[in-house]
Amino acid sequence: MASDNEWVSTSADYITPRPVGAVDAWTEEAASQATQGRQKLAYAGEAAPPSAIAGAFGLTEGEYVIARRRIIYADDDAVELANTYYPPHIARGTPLADPRKIKGGAVTYLAQLGHTPARVIEDVTARPATEIERIQLSLSERDPVVVIERLTLDSSNRPIQADVMVAPAKLRRLRYEMKVS
Repeated sequence: MASDNEWVSTSADYITPRPVGAVDAWTEEAASQATQGRQKLAYAGEAAPPSAIAGAFGLTEGEYVIARRRIIYADDDAVELANTYYPPHIARGTPLADPRKIKGGAVTYLAQLGHTPARVIEDVTARPATEIERIQLSLSERDPVVVIERLTLDSSNRPIQADVMVAPAKLRRLRYEMKVS
């Protein structure tokens, strides 16, 4: 059944291409909270995708994606581990596969290539942190994490990006709002 209801999420800034010359969404959000936001790129290049990502991209076993793994900081504190995946036909041979920052963010770059987001699916779960996550995010053994899995599709319903973000639950607030017509 079709509906005019529309969900609005504060994640929208992170899937919307930025104006030319604008900083990335995290840098802007952190600055609005009087914090210095930065990212450390831990990896960029071809990688074997998690099975859910391979399935979403329609890849067969053994096919690679372009992956970007980042540690997100607020001031000097790691606040999120962000892994982003791109279908190889979109990202191979582009700056998305290079180990350097992309001015304005990857979503803006994808839009410049003609791949604009039209639909986003997010799954949010909570779980205990893994040992590596505890170390990277400076968590105790009792601190849970929130995991946000986001699939971004274009107007033809083809996936153009997938994200898996892990953050300390104590630092994350998810807000969703619904317009009712």
